[in-house]
Amino acid sequence: MIRDFRYELTAEAADKTITQYLHQMGYSHHIITSLKRTPAGICLNGSRAYVSQRIRPGDILTIHLEEPESSRGIVPAPVPFDILYEDMDLLIVNKPADTPIHPSPGNFNNTLANGIACYFARQNIPYVYRCINRLDRDTTGLLILAKHGISGAILSNQMMKRRIIRTYRALAEGITPSEGTIDAPIARKEGSVIERCINYEAGERAVTHYRRLDKGQIGSGSEKILYSRLELKLETGRTHQIRVHMQSIGHPLLGDTLYHPENHAGFSHQALHSYSLKFTHPITGAPMYFSVPEPW
Repeated sequence: MIRDFRYELTAEAADKTITQYLHQMGYSHHIITSLKRTPAGICLNGSRAYVSQRIRPGDILTIHLEEPESSRGIVPAPVPFDILYEDMDLLIVNKPADTPIHPSPGNFNNTLANGIACYFARQNIPYVYRCINRLDRDTTGLLILAKHGISGAILSNQMMKRRIIRTYRALAEGITPSEGTIDAPIARKEGSVIERCINYEAGERAVTHYRRLDKGQIGSGSEKILYSRLELKLETGRTHQIRVHMQSIGHPLLGDTLYHPENHAGFSHQALHSYSLKFTHPITGAPMYFSVPEPW
């Protein structure tokens, strides 16, 4: 992957070093170090520059980024996914159910990473896999993927500072209140590698806001199941947060075989969907918004 950037420096950049300016623009220390080793990686007014040089209004700073190798250990494989948006800096994809994000023991060539590697390999483009937000294997919906290290660093910083607004949709068993907030810490369940639980002593703070969009029922008679269709927003990003929080208030997600194995309601996986993403473009600064309907 090759990408070039050109910055026309204004009075706001006066008397900063190149390092200080690039840090302000969101470049990580790792990226700056890599650029220093790249021929023509950092140039000021057309000449190779030291990052300690100070910049002045009117200067032209150019960045040449090269990533000649793809991620190691990710085998290209035709794993399906839908691309909603692509430019030179990022991808927005819609992930189907039964698709892990990263390879792991037992999931060597069936992950989104394998599918993305295949997509770029067919174009003969080296690509380092950088998935900015995470979804469980069976959670569907929107993901942001950075196409190079600079966009990856800036988007990861946005994620850390909670500037990427994620909205989820879900189907929960029973009729929930019209809206609410769940503020309960989450920790790994003792004796389990996968399962999480509410733990007020050892858990990390987790906050979920939900709003009921509508309600309905599945089946009839003794097999009738009432459900609430919810929209949820997270203040934190703990593993299985929505699933654990909804189960903790007596409204587990339909189809959640891990946290509600008694009743699948005909779903093969938890009814949880990454519905929308709102963030700032890492390079242009433009506001970005994407949404995709629930698959159920």
